[in-house]
Amino acid sequence: MHTKQTVKYICEIFPSGNSYYYKQEIITHECWDNLESLAWSTPRPISRKTFEKRLKEKYRTEYIQKQSAEILDFNKFRVNL
Repeated sequence: MHTKQTVKYICEIFPSGNSYYYKQEIITHECWDNLESLAWSTPRPISRKTFEKRLKEKYRTEYIQKQSAEILDFNKFRVNL
């Protein structure tokens, strides 16, 4: 179990109205005494209920507004042979 200082909870909000929730933990690649070996783990999915529970418990939380994806026209990149 991680402490409030070593974990953060993330809510990604998309223009479509969808929200996705993640948890990240501080991990070490060597030892805890070497601060340069510390890094955030890969975000792991969690439920909205868990995110809201941790928010009330005053854990570190982040809200990230995501942008709409850019639609590419692949016909522009076709090469006629």
